[in-house]
Amino acid sequence: MACCYWPNHGCCGGGFSCLGFAIDAGRQRPPGIFLDVGGLHGVFSGGGLGIGDGDNAHGAPCTFGSCFSVTHAKAVGELFEEVAPRYDQFNDLFSLGLHRIWKRQALALVKPKPGERWLDLCCGTGDVALVLAEALRPGGEVVGVDLAAAPLAIARQRAAMCPWLQISWYQADVLQLTEQLPMLQTDFDGAVMAYGLRNLADPAAALRMLQRLLGPNGRAVLLDFNPSVGLIGSLQKFALRRVVVPVASGVGLAEQYAYLEESIGRFIDGKQQEVLAKEAGFCGAYHRTLAGGLMGALVLL
Repeated sequence: MACCYWPNHGCCGGGFSCLGFAIDAGRQRPPGIFLDVGGLHGVFSGGGLGIGDGDNAHGAPCTFGSCFSVTHAKAVGELFEEVAPRYDQFNDLFSLGLHRIWKRQALALVKPKPGERWLDLCCGTGDVALVLAEALRPGGEVVGVDLAAAPLAIARQRAAMCPWLQISWYQADVLQLTEQLPMLQTDFDGAVMAYGLRNLADPAAALRMLQRLLGPNGRAVLLDFNPSVGLIGSLQKFALRRVVVPVASGVGLAEQYAYLEESIGRFIDGKQQEVLAKEAGFCGAYHRTLAGGLMGALVLL
C-alpha cells in the first residue's frame, strides 16, 4: 500500500500527496565500486573518508568544473546505483523529513497546472515526479529521466501503486538527452531538477539542453544545496561529517555520502547559477534561498 508523502492530504488522493516510502530493492552492494574510478574529483583521496575543503586529488583548489573528467557521469551513476535502496530513508532521516517540504516549495515557485507536460530530470526514485503528476491532473504528463537504473526501478514500483498518474520513465544522461532519446517530444511546459545540477559534469550544457526542451512559455525550477558559508556552512559541514557519513557507514555507504560535502563545496552560488542560466538563453532567472540558506531554488523563465 502506498503511503502519503505529504501529510493531511489522504493517501494518493489529490494535491501533492501520492508518494510511497522507499522500497528496499534488496540489492547487495558490490565491494569497492569506487576504488577503480580514480577518486571522484579527490573525494576519496587523502585517506580516511576523504572529506576535504574543495581540493582536488592533486592538492590544487577545485573550482567548479575544473575537476570533472570523462568518467564523471559513469562514477556518479554508479554512486546512485549503490545508494538507491537507502536513498529515501536517509533523506527522511537526515533532513527530518523536511526535504519533502523543500521540494514542494520549489514546485510552488513555478506553479504546475493541470494538463501540462513536464520533465523531471535526474528524477532518482521518483518522489518529485509523483508529486508533480498529481498536480498536473487531469490530463497532465510527467517524463522522468535519470542516469542510474536502480533509482528508476524504485520509481517504477512507486508509480505502479498510482496507475492513474501519467508518468513515463527513461534511463538517459541529461547532457545527451536529445541524442539518447530522439523520440522524446520537446516543447515541455515545465521542468524540475532536484539535487541534480550539482552532480552533472557540465551544468552550463545541462541548462542549454533544458532551454531547448522547454516550450516558448516554459519554466523550470532547480532545487539544490547552497554552498553555504559562515555559521550555516559550519553547521552543514558538522552535520555531514559527524552525522551523515557516520550513519551511512553503518550500512557500508560512507564513501558515497562523503561525496556529498565535496560536491556542495564545489557547487556555484545562486548568482553564478543565474549568470549561467541567462547565458544558456533563459530570459528570466532568479535564485531563491530556502531552509534558512541551506537550500536554494533556481527559477528559470
